[in-house]
Amino acid sequence: MSTMSTTQPQPDAAARPSRGSRQLANLTPMGQLRAGKLGRRLPQLFIGLTLFGAAMGLFVRANVGLEPWGVFHQGASLHTGWSMGTVTIVVSFIVLLLWIPMRQWPGLGTVANAVWLGFVLDATMALVSEPNSIVARSALFAVGLLVNAIGGAMYIGSQLGPGPRDGLMTGLHRITGLSVRLVRTSIEVVVLTSGWLLGGGVGVGTVLYALLIGPLVQFFLPWFTVELDGHRAEGAKAPEGPGKENATYPEGD
Repeated sequence: MSTMSTTQPQPDAAARPSRGSRQLANLTPMGQLRAGKLGRRLPQLFIGLTLFGAAMGLFVRANVGLEPWGVFHQGASLHTGWSMGTVTIVVSFIVLLLWIPMRQWPGLGTVANAVWLGFVLDATMALVSEPNSIVARSALFAVGLLVNAIGGAMYIGSQLGPGPRDGLMTGLHRITGLSVRLVRTSIEVVVLTSGWLLGGGVGVGTVLYALLIGPLVQFFLPWFTVELDGHRAEGAKAPEGPGKENATYPEGD
């Protein structure tokens, strides 16, 4: 669920010096590491991923409906006998294989996302049990949604690479010329339908997540976007015209 990537990274040499920007920069994987402030960005990345993974576990325990990728992970878990965290990790690396023909390059945050979320998801499910009442389950979902949005904003704002699923979305946008909105919607419909057919949990929470996660991440993102000195934030403004890329938000990543 999920980092923000709006354009294909360009060579670092193309980045022009600036006095710094709190917008999202468009950097190559090495450029992400060379952009400085790793003393803040690395802890923020892992805190954000931890919150995001914990929120995924809270959604499961709330049992009012999961986000689309969560539905798929839960359905696959039911049929493989693996934990949801294990399924999340395996699916992440399968999705990363799809990056290869699209010539996408993962960043440190991409790899951390692929591995860390699954461990935190399983740990959260081990520590939190499902509440008995619908009121308590609804409250748990609301907490999970808020934690998910803050965690997503933190790991996106660390500017250390998109999550596997978000990278798949932006990569397909780039090679097909279709809008990010259409590509994302198509992926989510396929994933959600597949997960539902496998027995994953779909409910009112699924709808609420789809409606609210974007605005919530957009609200928190300016608070956590790390200013990178000396790098032009090319990726923050979408190009004009048909198929322009829009801001993307983490989706069960």
